[in-house]
Amino acid sequence: MNSLFQRKYVVQGIFIVIALILLSRLFYIQVIDKSYFLSANNNVIRKVTIYPARGVIYDRKGRILVQNEPVYDLMVVPREVKPFDTLEFIKLINLDKKGFYQRFNKARSYSPYRASVFEKQLSAHTFASFQEKLTKFPGFYVQKRSVRRYPDTIASQFFGYINEVVESDIKRSGGYYKAGDYIGRTGVEKSYEELLRGQRGVENQMVDAFNRPKGHFADGAYDTLAVTGKKLISSLDRDLQRLGEKLMHNKIGSIVAIEPSTGEILAFVSSPGYDPNLMVGRDKGNNYMKLLRNPHKPLFIRPTMAEYPPGSIFKVVNALVAQQMGKINAETRFYCPGAYYYGRRGKMGCTHMHGSTSLIESIQYSCNTYYGYIYNRMVDHSGMRSVNGYRKWHDAVTRFGIGSKLGVDLPNERKGILPTAEFYTKHFKSDKWTSGYNISLSIGQGEIGMTPLQMANVVATVANRGFYYTPHLIRGIGEDHVVKPEYTKKNSAGVDARYYDPVIEGMSRAVNAPGGTAYPIAQVPGFEACGKTGTVQNPHGENHSVFFAFAPRNNPKIAVAVMVENAGYGATWSAPIASLIMEQYLTDTIKRPKYYTERLYNANLLPGAKPKPRPVQRPKVDSLPKVELKPVEQITPTLTTTND
Repeated sequence: MNSLFQRKYVVQGIFIVIALILLSRLFYIQVIDKSYFLSANNNVIRKVTIYPARGVIYDRKGRILVQNEPVYDLMVVPREVKPFDTLEFIKLINLDKKGFYQRFNKARSYSPYRASVFEKQLSAHTFASFQEKLTKFPGFYVQKRSVRRYPDTIASQFFGYINEVVESDIKRSGGYYKAGDYIGRTGVEKSYEELLRGQRGVENQMVDAFNRPKGHFADGAYDTLAVTGKKLISSLDRDLQRLGEKLMHNKIGSIVAIEPSTGEILAFVSSPGYDPNLMVGRDKGNNYMKLLRNPHKPLFIRPTMAEYPPGSIFKVVNALVAQQMGKINAETRFYCPGAYYYGRRGKMGCTHMHGSTSLIESIQYSCNTYYGYIYNRMVDHSGMRSVNGYRKWHDAVTRFGIGSKLGVDLPNERKGILPTAEFYTKHFKSDKWTSGYNISLSIGQGEIGMTPLQMANVVATVANRGFYYTPHLIRGIGEDHVVKPEYTKKNSAGVDARYYDPVIEGMSRAVNAPGGTAYPIAQVPGFEACGKTGTVQNPHGENHSVFFAFAPRNNPKIAVAVMVENAGYGATWSAPIASLIMEQYLTDTIKRPKYYTERLYNANLLPGAKPKPRPVQRPKVDSLPKVELKPVEQITPTLTTTND
């Protein structure tokens, strides 16, 4: 009996404790914690997302390249909408009746109770007119946002653009993004999205029956502040970028300029470009489709995504690799009779009969024959089978950042093309092939492909005498100008510094000595520039013009690569463009004669355009390769003779 009595009080005690807990919780919810009250009274308290301004982007001298401009999204809660003057409403926001009902039905199908965007990005002018009459339209309110504004209308492919998130973006973010949010879609806006986007805030507004704000709920105790995105200091020089885009007007191609001592990209020109402001505002969709349909592909980021055979500028790489492999030295000479002969009847033409040619002269005059010989030595005479000799050559070339992504801070970088030995074995259905089978690689033709960024990085490596820093477009993050550690690491090209001297001497003579392929059109007043021209065979039209260079010779400040599609000789177009880019950066001005600059500014080299203007002078032919290859089965290995 006693036991039963005790159990009775234990059970009663448990029920009393549970009741006290429930009462305490109810008291907390109703009296102390206002968040539940806030949720229950959503009809009078509006939760408004405060979108932060994205981080501002500056050029290397602190000048603003990308800033923010306020816009306003018109929001609607369908259930709160009451009859109003529809005609007045649509007139205020420049909308037709059909568009109104389409948007309203979409919002209602999304949720009758939750706010959704009715019309995006009203301008400040439209918002001002609408705000005065907002009380006439219950259920509607305005939410402030910011969009990008580009005061200089340059570097569109570098910046990229932002776009509204899609379902896949929301899933990848783990719920951070919500429908209606914006995200960096291309360019730096995408690469640095997490830094640029900032942190959203929330504001709990009390509104009356007339949809008028009446202050913050609980004096803002439950509000959170928005945090502005971090600023980015880009490596671009605004004036240099503007000049590059002016020089590339009505041309297809790229300019990439790098500071060799840091890897910072000084100019990043992809042509044709577009006004980045076209990708902002209510007409963005229409503008995007026009750009997408443009036959010259202005949305294509050529510096990092286009892959071209490098042509004769690749001779610089072969000259360095051959020395490192011990196949030639600065004194090695070969005889050029006007062509390089191999196999039974194989022939690779040269532009001139250069006679006995040294390493320095082979670059100054761009002798194809010289590079046929040294490629033969590297592949066929490395003390191993040709296929293994090719592998050794391939590995040495990759050290220059060719055939792999460099790691630039932009999305969708292409790695270029550098075929493996296995590729040729499969192609020729045998591993008995020799250098004659892919002799075009000796002069940068054939199956090889490089991006303009890789070309600029190679010449920056030469300027540094054997190393490079990973090219990058952002030199500092936030107020502390933080630099990513991967951009401060030296990358060795695997060639000893002493082997660069004869190559650089040849590049200097190409620009500054009579007979050089870029003399005198690529000279930079007051500085010794070193460069190499190239003319790239193009099976789809006229040849491409390419040139890369650095200046000054000692303690280089700038390395630049220029590619102009369908423009012919490297000395005619790319070399003078590069010369002006170097002059602008080194002297902060251009002092060339007007006829020199106007010819470049006004030239229209687009496919199908009127005939090209006559060059200032007749350029020296720069090793346009004329390769005559026989069917594979007729090519046989052959020893080459040298004239050291």
